[in-house]
Amino acid sequence: MSDKYVAYVSTYTMGTLTNDQKSYGIKIYDVDMENGRFTPKDQVEITNSSYVTISHNKKYLYSITDMGVEAYRIKKDGTLSNLGKASINGMRGCYLSTDYEDKFLFTAGYHDGKITALRLNEDGSIGEITDEIFCKGMGSIAERNFRPHVSCVKMTRDNKYLCAADLGMDHVNIYRLDHETGRLKLVDILRSDLESAPRHIKISRDGRFIYIVHELKSYIDVYTYREEKGLPEFEKIQTISTVNDYHASNTSASALNFSRDFQYMVTSNAGDNTATVYKIDEKTGLLTKLLCLPISGDYPKDAVLFPDNRHLISLNHESNTMTFFTTDLEKGLIVMNTKEIEVNYPNCIIFYKLEA
Repeated sequence: MSDKYVAYVSTYTMGTLTNDQKSYGIKIYDVDMENGRFTPKDQVEITNSSYVTISHNKKYLYSITDMGVEAYRIKKDGTLSNLGKASINGMRGCYLSTDYEDKFLFTAGYHDGKITALRLNEDGSIGEITDEIFCKGMGSIAERNFRPHVSCVKMTRDNKYLCAADLGMDHVNIYRLDHETGRLKLVDILRSDLESAPRHIKISRDGRFIYIVHELKSYIDVYTYREEKGLPEFEKIQTISTVNDYHASNTSASALNFSRDFQYMVTSNAGDNTATVYKIDEKTGLLTKLLCLPISGDYPKDAVLFPDNRHLISLNHESNTMTFFTTDLEKGLIVMNTKEIEVNYPNCIIFYKLEA
């Protein structure tokens, strides 16, 4: 029997939508793995689900919402049961993740430059705030890059340090997590190029490599990571573009996702509206670009390979669509394979494997 999956898609519920559309910010789809297509399964009432994440024990889903964060238990069929909500004591976040023991939930605040840590209860519900950090500083005073905009928060795989990308200040702050108190202490800063805007972070399966995609200059930096004498050590080993040499002006990189087997990495680019796929050398951590091709939509905010790497989906935020492609990664090709699905202001997607 082949594995069965559902997909969770987070969406905004603001703008010129019907009353029904304004209520349901998380869409759930059954996944047709053979043909690379989706069938609507369910939807969840929540406002402006900027981002969703799944706990590392695969039991719970967490989502950003207008007033803070919400928790859900994932049922056997992939539908969701609400476990409650909690305030983050700030403006609506844009990203969230858990530590690798699922004891803490971290949120990133684009609008207020705030990092919030919350304790997680054993039943998956969200407890009290354990730390709040308002990032400070002044950027280049050019366009939006003049103050902190925290865009991503991600723990290193040894569960010791929280990496927080600040695309307003062009750096990634590194915080040590106190696993008892849930407090964060700044111990290092990875500085990116001026006005490059580090947006999302991914960490290799073995934890030795860190990948940071930069929105405004459209490239990925690759770092090695290790801990030396109780302190994190990072070394940049590669910078690789997310676009072709002939890309459109004002291109902005957006998504950053591993394939399920960690053999490939996918990013996306607004402006020329493309998806880019890389092959990952697991020994060296280095990326090799396989393709950068159009996704038949406007502003691909997220893009990801299906779990078997045979298809790719793009979430097109400004054209309000999801587009589907058959992939031939050896030949560097993606070919649209079915009609687009309409979905209002999609933000991110997660595939979830159902239990047998």
